[in-house]
Amino acid sequence: MDDSGQEPSGGRRGRGERGGANARRAARSGGGPGTQLTYIKRAINVYEVLNEEGLALIEKNADTVLEEIGIEFREDEEALALWKAAGADVRGERVHFPKGMCRELLKTAPSIYTQHARNPERSVQIGGNATVFAPVYGPPFVRDLDGVRRYATIEDFRNFVKLSYMAPSIHHSGGTVCEPVDVPVNKRHLDMVYSHIKYSDKPFMGSVTAPERAEDTVAMCKILFGDDFVDQNTVLTSLINANSPMVFDGTMLGALKVYARNNQACIVTPFILAGAMSPVTVAGTLTQVLAEVLAGAALTQLIRPGAPVLFGTFASSISMQSGAPTFGTPEPSLVSYGAAQLARRLGLPFRTGGSLCGSKVPDAQAAYESASTLNSTVLAGTNFVLHAAGWLEGGLASCYEKFMMDIDQLGMQQKFAQGVDLSENGQAMDAIREVGPGSHYLGCSHTQANFQTAFYRSAIADNNSYEQWLAEGEKRAEARANEMARRWLETYEAPYLDPAIDEALVDFVAQKKNSMPDAFT
Repeated sequence: MDDSGQEPSGGRRGRGERGGANARRAARSGGGPGTQLTYIKRAINVYEVLNEEGLALIEKNADTVLEEIGIEFREDEEALALWKAAGADVRGERVHFPKGMCRELLKTAPSIYTQHARNPERSVQIGGNATVFAPVYGPPFVRDLDGVRRYATIEDFRNFVKLSYMAPSIHHSGGTVCEPVDVPVNKRHLDMVYSHIKYSDKPFMGSVTAPERAEDTVAMCKILFGDDFVDQNTVLTSLINANSPMVFDGTMLGALKVYARNNQACIVTPFILAGAMSPVTVAGTLTQVLAEVLAGAALTQLIRPGAPVLFGTFASSISMQSGAPTFGTPEPSLVSYGAAQLARRLGLPFRTGGSLCGSKVPDAQAAYESASTLNSTVLAGTNFVLHAAGWLEGGLASCYEKFMMDIDQLGMQQKFAQGVDLSENGQAMDAIREVGPGSHYLGCSHTQANFQTAFYRSAIADNNSYEQWLAEGEKRAEARANEMARRWLETYEAPYLDPAIDEALVDFVAQKKNSMPDAFT
């Protein structure tokens, strides 16, 4: 249903009856999908690192950057013309903004919106107290279930979509969960978008690698949802990266314009490796991030006032010895916390973070770095979390085992974000009265009534005795994750999709592919 409570025309969205039944069966078998939360409704406070004075200082510095230094909008005469008509000082491809101009434009952007899924029960809220987890995005390589690092294929892409669909702690199908290099560059977006629609009924992201590919994404969504529904509702949330420092290129601007014109959400995200693409300091990086987001996000409102836009940031640091990106370190966490505060002051939904690491395998380094990044992501109050599961090797590889280990951690964060239960059952006074001094709670009525749901139970961690662990093969966490991934893929069943819609999508993809020669660059 849309925000007015009405079904889209023709009732064209398929519902996941068969997929839901599969999820229930897998849950009973152990280690499979459990109860699916559409998204997290946080009941915990956000953690803030900047006081009013610090926030005002960074905002003032960002305004100075916008006015005195400017932001470049390359290879896009339309964007430059829009800025000039709005009153900005356009000098070649560089735009200088009067103080307060971008903030004023962003007053029309919604602070909360719904991204609709083809299964209405999977639609998500973006903004406010909601947190949405989406999987890894962008790697050209995979580390497969045989431990081989290789280029990703469309079959890998489909597998990660299927795993994301089955995972109860993943709320969104994501976008380029891996780059299927066995499909021509100019055609692979068609297979990727179709895979998200076919193999999952969760919301998904669109192609941004060329404006025409964004147009194809919107066209496929119109087949799925109906033309009027797409025009009046948001069914895509897609990633637009700034080419930091302080540049937006023609490719990203082209995709941004397509999505904004069609009322689809853009995540305007500076891609920052501090020390290389921003200053080495947290305050300097936050200043640049805010300036870039203000400029890019405000452009969406020049194109279509009211189009959803997110304040995004991807902030990491680099090794000053090798220049390689580093993850899980304190400074990027401080950037995430500060950027989240700045986003809330702007009234925009916020995206950052995930389960990020630089490790080449799903080992202790991967776990520590991912946990550090994920904790700050959740505590910052992030609304849309990209790279929440499967990220390895600094984003160069999507890893099956790491995906399964990450979704286990996401489930823990989901439970943590629910906060403290202060209901009568949560207070447990009847248990305290029943047990009294010197006894134990194992057999009391309250424990018996709550033991199945009282504590989060990891599907990956082994908490059995040493002897039992030996008897079961001395399996490490990665091995258990590998077995779980194989089991999930073996038992996967696709959610229902209206055959007429499926046929129309297949025809659209075939016609598009036949209309152009293959291009691998």
